[in-house]
Amino acid sequence: MLDAAAELLVRWGYRRVTIEDVAAHAGIGKGTVYLHFHTKEALFLTALLRGYRSVVAGMVERMRADPEEVLPGRMVRSLFVALLSDPVARPVYFGDTEMLGRLAKEAMNTLGPLRQRGIELNRLHYELLREAGLLRTDRTVAAQHYLVQAVGAGFWYLEPFELPSAPADPAERAELQEYLLVAALEPADRPDPTVELAETVAQLYESLLDAVDEELRRRIRSDGASEERNR
Repeated sequence: MLDAAAELLVRWGYRRVTIEDVAAHAGIGKGTVYLHFHTKEALFLTALLRGYRSVVAGMVERMRADPEEVLPGRMVRSLFVALLSDPVARPVYFGDTEMLGRLAKEAMNTLGPLRQRGIELNRLHYELLREAGLLRTDRTVAAQHYLVQAVGAGFWYLEPFELPSAPADPAERAELQEYLLVAALEPADRPDPTVELAETVAQLYESLLDAVDEELRRRIRSDGASEERNR
């Protein structure tokens, strides 16, 4: 079901795909889909949550391969490139604002604890960087996290518009995000991130993978179980 939903999302876009389409593409009855997902939003959010797991796993791998990846600017740069190259993520994050709005509402209602866990990990991550002298301390951690989110969101929002001033190479557009965040967040004399620090931060986000896995199991299991109780 989740594979079928992701494939149709890429092929047709969110607005055109129905539960019936997903069922037909997966070769099952639509009642089976409704057994696990009570709404279209719940189905697609779960499909995207699985994609989010891949995003986090990629971050962990990059941190272990290159300690510079723990820095917010480099993280945003790498994430931008990774999402642009993902056929499912690209239309979601860089184009369909209506779908993002609908799924954001669904996420607020059903993914509160997981979202809160992510916020807490970001806080711990930034505190570790500040203690290591890798981030400036003239702003709060919350302000720095907001700045990173706002810069990323701005670049992602503008991506579909193909502005004349935008560099043609996606890698250069990604580098500009890093350039901006380095100037805003990093001290001029920062040291190089250590392998030990990178491993500590990687383990933080690795723990998020377990939480995502549990949420995926819960969403599929609980929706199906609740439907069975209502029969």
